[in-house]
Amino acid sequence: MIDLAYQAFKPALRLVDPETAHRLAVKALASGIPFGSAPADDPILKCRVLGLDIPNPIGLAAGFDKNGEAPDALLRLGFGHVEIGTVTPRPQPGNPRPRLFRLAEDEAVINRYGFNSEGLQPVLRRLAARKGRGGIVGVNVGKNKDTADEVADFVTGIRAVTPYADYLVINVSSPNTPGLRNLQARESMERLIRAAFEARAAAASGTLPPLLVKLAPDLDQDGLVDAAEVALATGIDGLIMGNTTISRPPSLRSSHRGEAGGLSGKPLFELSTERLRELHRLTKGGVPLIGAGGVSSGAGAYAKIRAGASLVQLYSALVYEGPGLAGRIKRELAALLKRDGFGSVGEAVGADNR
Repeated sequence: MIDLAYQAFKPALRLVDPETAHRLAVKALASGIPFGSAPADDPILKCRVLGLDIPNPIGLAAGFDKNGEAPDALLRLGFGHVEIGTVTPRPQPGNPRPRLFRLAEDEAVINRYGFNSEGLQPVLRRLAARKGRGGIVGVNVGKNKDTADEVADFVTGIRAVTPYADYLVINVSSPNTPGLRNLQARESMERLIRAAFEARAAAASGTLPPLLVKLAPDLDQDGLVDAAEVALATGIDGLIMGNTTISRPPSLRSSHRGEAGGLSGKPLFELSTERLRELHRLTKGGVPLIGAGGVSSGAGAYAKIRAGASLVQLYSALVYEGPGLAGRIKRELAALLKRDGFGSVGEAVGADNR
């Protein structure tokens, strides 16, 4: 029903600027309107990853629900996990508008939001209010643009959200905050991870939520080697590959292709999957990976899993496919796993690398 409603309103939504359409979608989901619930997942999709029991591997990436307004409504759309954020310690407006662009001909999006965030306090109130409801909700934390001490910002974020998050993500991969990607360098990343571990331990009252780092698909081979070695040396719980890209494939056709910012959607799929595969090889399968970038079908999710992803995330495809996307991907993925003789998602992880 919700998918039919979306298709009916889709032409009208295309007349609204992308950021306004996005805000309307989040507000509608947060309003409590009964959009319905997705059907039960096929048992073959059940995962045990990061010490968490997850009903299916298809998750919503950070960026859609930046301020934690609608995680439960998003879970009801059929996502196995929802990642909110990126959340910064203090409120900040982000970059000037326009800062979000649809590349309809390419089924892609360019954004240069710049970590627009309400800050920690409103997000913490919402997370506290939903505590105990169930469902896997991760929190992605970042730094304020004008901060003098990047590590201190991440420590502040980790300490604040640890009591409420099912997992934590350090975002050092956005191209829209000056200097942020420098934290992917070996020494900087190791120092940041160790500080985050200490902050998590200080804030946790029971089981420690898993801690992950989100990496950029624009890392070169040396950068990937550094990230893999730091992950193995520090014992980080997982890595997400990847965020948006500053590269521009020559295949792009949209008139918006020259806009500054990070490119996401279908044109990112090949690059992000290749980087994911290499990260799996470098870590020898020893670090759980979440594959993000360009997923819009069950075949795309399956390719990420076979390349080494234990879980998969998407976001941009929702712009073009609507709220029924998670359900369709799950049906297609279950059929592909069964076709190839796998009994679970876990059996297929890294299959192309073996």
